[in-house]
Amino acid sequence: MGFTGLARWINAPSTGLELVRENIMRNHHGQLRGRWFLSVKSYRSTLGSIPGLQVHSERSMCTLTMNENVFVLLEDPAAPTRADIVTNVQNSQITNGQVSPVPPHYRTTFLTLRPPGALEQVLLQLRARWIPVRQTAPGAQRSQGGQQLSVEGFVFAIGNDWLVRVGHVVLAGGAVKGMLLEAEYLPLPVLHSQTADGTSELLSNLLTSVLPNIREAKTVAVTISDSQWEEVLWDREEEERQLSQKAESNGDPDNIYVFGDEGLASEKKGDWIGVDRDRRSAFLIIGALKSEGIL
Repeated sequence: MGFTGLARWINAPSTGLELVRENIMRNHHGQLRGRWFLSVKSYRSTLGSIPGLQVHSERSMCTLTMNENVFVLLEDPAAPTRADIVTNVQNSQITNGQVSPVPPHYRTTFLTLRPPGALEQVLLQLRARWIPVRQTAPGAQRSQGGQQLSVEGFVFAIGNDWLVRVGHVVLAGGAVKGMLLEAEYLPLPVLHSQTADGTSELLSNLLTSVLPNIREAKTVAVTISDSQWEEVLWDREEEERQLSQKAESNGDPDNIYVFGDEGLASEKKGDWIGVDRDRRSAFLIIGALKSEGIL
């Protein structure tokens, strides 16, 4: 698995998938490797219906199923971001030294679950106060399951270095809402962009080249900076473990052993390796669809 870039073709025609396929195979000598299929659902909480409970705003939950993993994005608008808490702590230390307590959770929580379908079963068995935001079909009754939209397309290989995924965004009723295009550069499992928005010229050029030459095509890059992604991946238990290990290493002045690998770069959480590549891709896709009001 390699470094991945994502783009959205907002006004792609119904023939967009076939146009991209023809361009890749004719002009890039691409090879069809298989189908690309993602299932996306959105839910909202109904905590406000609990008698005596005052809720400032309901929480939202989006799930994206990719192969055998389900990526879940939970958002609580009433909760602070981790950046807000860090800033508050720094300001408090400068002024009066009073530090606000750490909240039980932050505004955004991003989880990876398996197998597919397990989350819906848990919600149903617990009678959890979550309902789908949109019905699965016109006139259909609301249920805990039901695919609300999908990404349907193909995976192509260009040479030995590139994988390109292209697919229509299809609503439950069959309407097409543009396309998603994803390019993966296999030789580089890690590539930290120097730009503020996290874009990569290498990937942008490839994605631009696979798009057909159509006038007035509306395309946008879907990106996230390294700092934003680090906040998404933040894990309280992991941070406490790292702080504990650091304290133990600093508190042992008699440790005379040096192994020689202390300064070497190591694989870290969030790199474009294994499931982390899929996690980052899923987060970007959910964010792009939410920003357009599709989810």
